[in-house]
Amino acid sequence: MSSPSNSPVGAPSNDSLVSPQSPRTLNLPDSRHTKDRSSSPMRGHFIPSPLPTRRTRTYSAAARASEGQVYKGVCKCFSRSKGHGFIIPEDGGPDVFLHISDIEGEYVPVEGDEVTFKICSIPPKNEKHQAVEVVIIHLAPGTKHETWSGHIIDS
Repeated sequence: MSSPSNSPVGAPSNDSLVSPQSPRTLNLPDSRHTKDRSSSPMRGHFIPSPLPTRRTRTYSAAARASEGQVYKGVCKCFSRSKGHGFIIPEDGGPDVFLHISDIEGEYVPVEGDEVTFKICSIPPKNEKHQAVEVVIIHLAPGTKHETWSGHIIDS
């Protein structure tokens, strides 16, 4: 006869924790039957971003952007984890893309921050634009701002 168990109803007993059918060794396929992977020139490399960040922008594009007009606008949104956001231009044009690498200064922009920026076209068609040399000129009142090092500041 079996002895009474002190475990709750439905709980596994110590005998059922190890299955008799569980493998004791790992069976790997024989190396004679595996195919070698073809060599790829891109294996081990990251695919480059299509957006020209400060590090990937050509010298001529950077020179054109730095010589351009300074615009004012308000930060519509910015996601530090995604690394981008948008600016609403003061003149009422379409929203301008903002990349994390183009922000100058110590604060992470938040919705409502007033900024100045210059415009750079985005290749390959150069139909769209992104903000470069973005500087926060006025922190949005009543919001918490984070520095790039992670400190929180009340404004």
